[in-house]
Amino acid sequence: MYILKTEECFDSAHFLSGYKGKCSNIHGHRWKVEIQICADKLREDAQTRGMIVDFGKLKDDLKKEVDYFDHTMIIEEGTLKEKTMDAMCEEGFLIREVKFRPTAENFAKYFYDVMSRAGYTVNMATVYETPNNCASYRNGE
Repeated sequence: MYILKTEECFDSAHFLSGYKGKCSNIHGHRWKVEIQICADKLREDAQTRGMIVDFGKLKDDLKKEVDYFDHTMIIEEGTLKEKTMDAMCEEGFLIREVKFRPTAENFAKYFYDVMSRAGYTVNMATVYETPNNCASYRNGE
């Protein structure tokens, strides 16, 4: 099996609602997202002969997804009061609401799913929230 890997980074703030500890407070990370795609055989058409996909396309597609979160405040839906959300938006803060608790584990699954929907056969998605701490998701089928 052939495997390609690329990575992109983004900076954002988040907090873990309901968590007892430091991460319940707003803090930031330089997140790194690694995507591994795979194929049993390489393409045979002229432009991409001998490739799974052009690295440039893979990188562009991943960058588009991570850029959505860059320099934003990521929050789990429903974890801030409406007036808090209104005040933050009024101040011009860019907030990204997600349907999950914004942990490295959940982001690994999120990016796995997003890139799969983009047409890639994703082998594994890994998300680093610090240089030494990461979480990976791979479909267990």
